[in-house]
This record gives sequence, structure tokens and C-alpha cells, in this order.
Amino acid sequence: MKVSVNWLKELVAVDLSADQIAHRLTMAGLEVEEQSPVAGAFNKIVVAEVRRVEPHPNADKLRVTEVDAGTGAPLQIVCGAPNVAVGMRVPCALVGAVLPGLEIKQAKLRSVESNGMLCSARELGLSDDHGGLLALPADAPIGQDVRQYLDLDDVILTLKMTPNRGDCLSMLGVARDLAAITGAALRMPVTPTVANTGAATRGVSIEANPACGHYLGRVITNINAKAPTPEWMKRRLERAGFRSISALVDITNYLTLERGRPMHAFDNDKLKGSITVRWPKAGERMTLLNEQAVDLAADMLLIADEAGPVAMGGVMGGLESSVTDVTTSIFFEAAYFAPDAIQGKTRALNINSDAAFRFERGVDPASAREGIEYATALAVAICGTPATEVGPISEANGTLPTRAPIRVRAAQVNALIGMQIQTTEMVEILQRLNCTVSAKGDELMVTPPSYRFDLNIEADFAEEVARVHGYENVPAHPPRATVPITHVSDNVRTRSAFKRLCSDLGYQEVINYSFVPEQWEVELMGNAKPIRLANPIASQMSVMRTSLLGGLIETLRNNLNRGEDRAKLFEVGRCFLGSEADLACQPELLGGLVFGPRHPEQWGQPKAERADYFSVKADVEELLGPHLGMARFESMSANPHPALHPGRSAEIRVDGKPVGWLGELHPRWQQQFDLPSAPIVFSLSLAALSDQAPIRYAPISRMQPVRRDVALLLDEKVSNQAILDRVKSLKETQKLTYLVDFGVFDLYRGANLDSGKKSLAFRIVMQDTERTLTDVEADQVVAKFVEVMSQEFGATLRK
Repeated sequence: MKVSVNWLKELVAVDLSADQIAHRLTMAGLEVEEQSPVAGAFNKIVVAEVRRVEPHPNADKLRVTEVDAGTGAPLQIVCGAPNVAVGMRVPCALVGAVLPGLEIKQAKLRSVESNGMLCSARELGLSDDHGGLLALPADAPIGQDVRQYLDLDDVILTLKMTPNRGDCLSMLGVARDLAAITGAALRMPVTPTVANTGAATRGVSIEANPACGHYLGRVITNINAKAPTPEWMKRRLERAGFRSISALVDITNYLTLERGRPMHAFDNDKLKGSITVRWPKAGERMTLLNEQAVDLAADMLLIADEAGPVAMGGVMGGLESSVTDVTTSIFFEAAYFAPDAIQGKTRALNINSDAAFRFERGVDPASAREGIEYATALAVAICGTPATEVGPISEANGTLPTRAPIRVRAAQVNALIGMQIQTTEMVEILQRLNCTVSAKGDELMVTPPSYRFDLNIEADFAEEVARVHGYENVPAHPPRATVPITHVSDNVRTRSAFKRLCSDLGYQEVINYSFVPEQWEVELMGNAKPIRLANPIASQMSVMRTSLLGGLIETLRNNLNRGEDRAKLFEVGRCFLGSEADLACQPELLGGLVFGPRHPEQWGQPKAERADYFSVKADVEELLGPHLGMARFESMSANPHPALHPGRSAEIRVDGKPVGWLGELHPRWQQQFDLPSAPIVFSLSLAALSDQAPIRYAPISRMQPVRRDVALLLDEKVSNQAILDRVKSLKETQKLTYLVDFGVFDLYRGANLDSGKKSLAFRIVMQDTERTLTDVEADQVVAKFVEVMSQEFGATLRK
């Protein structure tokens, strides 16, 4: 909404600068996002009349003119504008005038003296038009300062309106708010009443009630549609962003701008019979003013005559019934259309409409009669002829919105605002906002004005009191609260601890939406019934995620598309396994993805080793932490995950319960996501891994450890995990005394081994806290190990 400060001061008796007005409006909730003068800074430019035009003796494109600038003597000025002509009145910059970036001096152009400059609109900073001189009206006073004549000492404020303030989408609406804010008097424009001078009329009726609550029409005959729009009206419209079209159209636009009252003018001779406001019939079509042919949906409100649709109610008129230069009789329309009947129509049709922009936010239902009277007066004054006749107003009534009194408690208002405001001041503020107030003690019964659709509950009036009283007057009290230090148990690993550990392992955190494409859930995760969103923010984000995998892969794609060749990513977030609000259906997961070389490029590794299943498994084992001893990585070949390679993936179990999975992305998804190679991905449940045993002190032995390496021949079916579990149980039962470390350090399969056999080499480290172990004691531990392996797994020492 663009607002002229000079026009605003005509409506409100304020003695404030443009800066002060902008500040007061902004602090009251009508944010001024831009403030600009209507013209550039210049002086000594006056209205002049061209008296004589002659060719320049030394230049084909220049003219030598003689102009009367009201200085007492004609001025000779050399001009290059193609439209200069005898008798036209133009802005003339006198010698000594200062324009943006230019000072006018007496000079010679191609040996001909020039005593000033005739100006275009661009040179005055009014527009970018530099095609010729700015032609002024023939009655422009010669010698008058152009700034004064064109009202150029004005400032345009661009207001950023919130959707609830449809009442301020007009000059009068902004003026009402400014008057309430400042306490200044509001100078309401006078609405003249034009007497009926003719009998021409047209019947009106409403079938779409309550979508149309009030409809007025009036016929005016014998008008001159070619009459020019007055300069003052054109100027006001153009500064507000409206394009001047014709006098009749400009009048309806002027009412929209000044009073927030959209109207429409039909060519009365093109209408057939009475006018009806109704819903479309099946198969009806019409062509709008913008020449767009529209198939009318069932919820598009129509203005129709007996032949068919002539306008789309509250949105745009029809082309067939529009006024033109040859129009001699018009039918003015003023109506109230309910916001919910208009909302969404311009979006559905992909059009812009100033009328719909206001109707869908709420137009004053009480303004229709005043609007049609004002439009009639302007039409008669501008387009009237001696034969013009004004017919009576035709009226049809539906259901208009009513405004019931609302209880407003002064104590509740003060509690919401956070400061004490006297009840009498509240009453005064609400009355300045044209609310009807009856007070009984500290309880008020407030009826909002008909144009304030946003005042419906007690809190709305508290907001009005706060903004008119002044948000800057609300005291700033620092918050006071007791913030206890929350105890974090040593037995719990927090979300932050997992994040820090991932960061220490070289991963970078990403945050993705919980809304994902349905294909990811159905195909990538095998979820046939994902949780659908009732109102998704985008068509490709229509369901809730059950895994972090899709977002991680999409993040990898974005990085690869921008030249990255290595990624270690992790995300911590909730996933949604059911529609219930129970947190059990919304587990918090830790997901990770590794792609490319294991380490960044460096001089010591000319050809970096790529990350694989086992390198990422090492990271997962770090994340398992105290649960690693009970963790098992079990093949998923019997029940493969739809996103993972069936032979390169594992389900992670802790104490027999599933806590996550790890694996290489399935080749199908590698191809579908257009990845150069398959990343390694994993997922862990934080809830299952968050507990840990308290940290306990254990002394570090100063004695030298003893190491023995043992290679055993085993059947292929014997798993390394089974051996590790058995050794762990032996250690816990004190059957392998002094054992402090045990693990596999080599696996061998070769032609010199029997079929179905493999060789595993184990590291056995022994140590005592009191003394150094003897060879005999170490050999006893090794012998016990070999004995158990032989008895339970059929192992033999490899020679």
C-alpha cells in the first residue's frame, strides 16, 4: 500500500514530518518498509509556454525555441526534444537551476545561445521516460514553480500490510489509524448526494446469500466517456501505483484507493435485463477484462444478467460488458462480498485484482451506499453533459455480518500487555478507534466498527490498546526466574555426547526436514503405509520419515553436485513410526553416511584408501561405547533391508535386542540417486544406547605385560564372534587368569589349507598388577585357551 504524505495530512490534522509519520505508523503495527520522495531534488524550474520553434542553423536534431517563463522577457533555449511544439506548456529550468547531477548555466550550443533547459520527466526524477518533454496541461499557470504546481514536495510511504488489516488498504483506513495513534482530528471526506434526475433503472437480486450480503446498482445515462481524467486524480492514482486508463475506470479505482471501496462500471447498453448475483451453472464460461477466458468453477461468485455472466463478483469484470470510449450509459455496481467467497480465486485463476485483494481481507459492509453516491458525484462532475440523467439506486439485501459486543476486562488487558493502563485510557483509545464502549467498573463491553474484521476476541482489543498506547512505552523488565542446574546422571549418555563423539570421529552434522517424499518411505524403507501430512509444505514432502537415510543421501547428492568427493555426515533426529503422540512411536535416531576416501587427501597417502563396511563398522563400535561387549553384528541376508546391499549389511543387536543397522547402499538406489559409488550408511537408536555403567577406578599395572600369538585351524562355519564370546566367558569365570586383552589379528585362507578350513591368529596379552608373570604361568593360560578351543570348536594348532 503506497500512501501520499500530503494527501494523508489532508485527511488528518497532524503537524508531523514524513519521518515522524513513518515512525508512528511503524510503531503502531503499520510497518513502513520504504520512504521515497515523488521527485528528485531541484529548484528554479517553472511552467513555461513555447512561443516559437525554429530549426538550429548548425544541427539537424536541435531546435531553437522562444519560451515565456514568466520572467518578463522571452527566453531563447536550444532544445533537442522531438515533441517540442508551439503552444505547449513544459517545465523550464532557468539559469542557475540545480537538478540532480546538473546545474543550468547560460551556454552556447553549436554557436547558438541557450538560456535554460526544457525538461523531460526523467530530468525531474518523476519517471524514466526520456522520450520527450513533459507536457503540462494547457491551463498550467506560466511562471509558477513546477514543484508547487505538480505537488512534488510529497513523500510516498510504502506500507507492509499484514493480512488481518484489510481496513488499512485505503487512504482513509490509514488516516483513521494515524488519527487514533496521534489523537489528531480526522477530516472525513464529504460524500455528496446526487439527486435522481432520470427514471432509468435496472433490477437487482441476490441468489448467493450470504456470499453477497448487499448489492446496489445505479444507471447514469448520456455521459461523455471520452472526458479526460482530472490531473489531481491521475496524480494520486499514479503515485499509489494505479495506471490511469479512462475517466470512468479511474473513478472506480479512486474509490478503491481513497475509501477501500472496490466498485465496477458496466456499459449499461450491453446488459440484458436485470442483474442477479448467483453461483455458476454447469459449463458456463466468460472472458475477463484481461481477455482471459475462464471456465467457471462452482464456487466462483458471478454477476449475471439475463444473457449470462457479466462479471466475477469481487474479482474482475467481464470484457463484453466493459466501458469504452463510445460508452454513453453506465451501470455502477457497489456490493458487499463475504471474504470466504472471494479468497483463493485470484490464485486459482493466476490473476491480480485490487478488488479481490481487498474483498478477501474484508471490505466495510456499511460502505456500499456511500461508495455508489460518491462514484455518481465524480462521474457527473467529470463525465457529465447537459443531458446526463441519474437514475434511482436499485438495492438487494442479503445477510450482512453483525458485530456483537465483546467483554473486555481491564485486568486481563493489563496482564496481556505487561503493564498497567488505566481503564479510562483504555476506553479513550477504543473510542478513538471508533469502537462503541460501555463501561461498568473495570469491565468493558466493546463493539468494533463494521470495517474491523480482525477484532473478535478480548486479546484483539488488548493488542489495539497496546499499539495505540505505544509499544515503545511498554517498560522493559528483565526476566526473573529460578533456573536450577539440572543434574545429568553419570549413567546416561546424552544426545550432545553422541554428537561430540561423531564430530571427534570426523563426521559433520546435518539437519534435514522430517517431511520426505512418499517414494523414499514406500521403496527405500519398505513402509507401505507412511504417515501422510494433511497440509504438506511441498508436494515432494508429503509424508513423515521413519528413517534418517533419505535425507542423508540427498545431502550427499547436493555435495557431490557441488564438486565434493568425500563426505562423512551424521544426523540426530526423531522419526515417526506411528500416528500416536506416544514418544515410543517417535524414536530419536542417530544416522550416519560415509562416502569417498577414508581420510582427506594428503602428501603421505598419494592414493587414499576408500571407506568401506569395516572402516565404518569401527566408527559404529566407537558409538556403541559401553555396549560394545554385548553388541553383535548379524547378517541380514535372511531378512534384507530394502535400502542395503544384502551381502554387505548387518543388523546391530545389543543383548539380543535390535538397536540399528549398518551396510552399503543397495546398487539399485545407488543408480536411482545417480551416485558414482555406494556410500556406507548406518542407523542407531539413541534410547537403546544411552545408558552406561558408572565410571569406576581401576589401578594401572606397572608390571610388564606378556604377549603370546596363537594360530588355530578352524572350520569356516566357526565365527570369530563365537570365539570372542567364549573367551569373554572364560575370563569372567576366572578360568583364563591374568588375561587383559584378546583379539584376532590375522585371517588366512589358502591352497595349503584343507577345504572348508581357515586360519585365525589370536593375540593373547596377560598381565598381573603385583608381579611380572613367568613363562610357565603364561604358557598355562595359552594351553587352557587351546584346550577349550579344541574341545568346543574342533580347533587345532597351526604348525
